[in-house]
Amino acid sequence: MTTPQLDTGLWARTYHPAAAGSPRLVCLPHAGGSASFYFPVSRTLAPAIEVVAIQYPGRQDRRLEPCVPDLPELARLVFGVLEPMTDRPLALFGHSMGASLAFEVARLLEQEAGVVPVRLYASGRRAPSRLRHETVHLLDDAGLLADVKRLSGTDAAILGDEELLRMALPAIRNDYKAAETYKYEPGPLLTCPITVFTGADDPKTTPEEAGAWAEHTTGETELKVFPGGHFFLTRHQGEILGTIRRQVTGSAA
Repeated sequence: MTTPQLDTGLWARTYHPAAAGSPRLVCLPHAGGSASFYFPVSRTLAPAIEVVAIQYPGRQDRRLEPCVPDLPELARLVFGVLEPMTDRPLALFGHSMGASLAFEVARLLEQEAGVVPVRLYASGRRAPSRLRHETVHLLDDAGLLADVKRLSGTDAAILGDEELLRMALPAIRNDYKAAETYKYEPGPLLTCPITVFTGADDPKTTPEEAGAWAEHTTGETELKVFPGGHFFLTRHQGEILGTIRRQVTGSAA
């Protein structure tokens, strides 16, 4: 299948310079999220790791572009952006919907580009083979926002600003649809190692569902369970980024 040529500058955001030849960490946002969510990650990991944050269509400076409601289609678009960036070691990090997306991108990299990611980081998301019937994207605006608030996934300032909310809601609903209608299609297992981060009290993912990521690779799988709910990573950023730094660079620093 042909991958479309895309404007990489629209999709890939690099906030801090990194050392020449340093490994890349590609970060994929959660439902309703944007590339700027990973600004602190970039600041912390640079210059040892070049952090590339993906900006999906339909939000922030891309808000006038149509959203992509199909996760495999979005994965192929992201794959098209990343294929030219495989000239150095590349790892993938995704939280929530971003983890499912990172998995599909990793499959494309391995199967179509012959590139094995250094590691796949799946955060706050059950394994692709663990299905749930979810229909939050079909709720009215109030119901959708109630779920967002329950998960604490959107900045409180946005939730309290009617104009910002009106701008953000289409992207949030689109991404919920993409995540909830995604169905894993069995195929060749990944060969890259997977590190799974999850919250012990995440209503979207049980530790068993998170541990099932081991079924999707022939490589090593590591599961780290943290106190907290769906956005546990904001409370445990230091430990999570320390793990990523050690594994991606191979350094104990």
